Amino acid sequence: MAIVAIIGRPNVGKSTFFNRLIGRRQAIVDEFSGVTRDRHYGTSDWGGREFTIVDTGGFVKETDDRFEKEIAKQVDIAMDEATLILFVVDAQNGISELDRDVAHKLRSSPKPVLLCANKIDNPNKEPDSYEFYELGFEEIFPISAINGGGTGDLLDRVIELLPVEEEPEESDLPRISVVGRPNAGKSSFVNALLGVDRNIVTEVAGTTRDSIDTHYNAYGFEFTLVDTAGIRKKAKVHEDLEFYSVMRAIKSIENSDVCILMIDAEAGIGQQDLNIFGLIEKNRKGVVILVNKWDLIQKETNSALEYEQELKRRIAPFTDVPIVFTSVTEKQRIHKSLQIALDVYKRRTQRIKTNKLNEVMLPIIEWTPPPATKGKYIKVKYVQQLPTHAPTFAFYCNLPQYVKEPYKRFIENQLREKFDFHGVPIQVFFRNK
Repeated sequence: MAIVAIIGRPNVGKSTFFNRLIGRRQAIVDEFSGVTRDRHYGTSDWGGREFTIVDTGGFVKETDDRFEKEIAKQVDIAMDEATLILFVVDAQNGISELDRDVAHKLRSSPKPVLLCANKIDNPNKEPDSYEFYELGFEEIFPISAINGGGTGDLLDRVIELLPVEEEPEESDLPRISVVGRPNAGKSSFVNALLGVDRNIVTEVAGTTRDSIDTHYNAYGFEFTLVDTAGIRKKAKVHEDLEFYSVMRAIKSIENSDVCILMIDAEAGIGQQDLNIFGLIEKNRKGVVILVNKWDLIQKETNSALEYEQELKRRIAPFTDVPIVFTSVTEKQRIHKSLQIALDVYKRRTQRIKTNKLNEVMLPIIEWTPPPATKGKYIKVKYVQQLPTHAPTFAFYCNLPQYVKEPYKRFIENQLREKFDFHGVPIQVFFRNK
């Protein structure tokens, strides 16, 4: 999926603009708000095209420096990783020296850059945007992040510039990616897999932008390993930048069936880990949590159960997830983690026959029906699994609008218990019969 990055100096309205873009089509938008420094990642749709939006607003420290280093890093990363860049400026305050510095870097980008002159809150103010032609971009889009003015024309242009996405070649092999924050052990884990015998792997061109997929076939395992930040580092951008690793994770997650989320046992699950876990869940990919460097923790305590309980508390409410304690350096449980990931893949791709679903679920619903609302009773007639990539179930009833979230969670838990969706996000819908 294409990535659209919003870039600009502080206080030009980037976050408001981000909220405006993803709020336009709420019914089909999944927004995930990172809690670390207020990062935001959203999936939006315009003109039938889905794309990921990354808001960089929370990354920048507001200093008096002419060219704050963090902005320079953002621009470098966006130029390297994004499909298209939206450069936001403040039309009320005019051009700043920082705008000029950002523009200078962006003009060298091979990626399309659209300059968005924000705070044009009524058509009479449109001439305020003209001075920004000085920055050297052919097109300027006067917009208002507050009221949405001009955003439709801008998004029409975004869709025109996004490359046509080729359909990935169909493959029966599971696609597994290793994701996580820097220094969690991703590179070591991948090297442990690929370094055993270089003859057993074949690198083939990936189906997405600048990614390399690796065909792994050894020790009874066969799958496609999706390129992650840990496999290949870019010369221009150090992997210790959180923004970079998350953008790489977005690509890997979207192009996977199952994600192995690596966590540093000593550091524990951090906010960025939770961000990535949330992205995996919202993209409805299978997930296995790999707690690496457990050998260092074992010297102090063997309480894996307590550690696991704390992990599940942090990732709640989606806690039906395999957790494997490993040490990559000691080669502990590496192949076990692969087997578990492949088991998750099988569960994610399972198809449950409609008659079996109804046979199991309707008695449960009859015994524990949805609570009545306004004196009206909800009667579920039948259930079926929808033909989607990730497990999705439709429950057909007379009054779907009255089914509340707690009851949907109850039904989801029943599906998990009866049909084993361990490690797999599932969706439950109630529809008119």
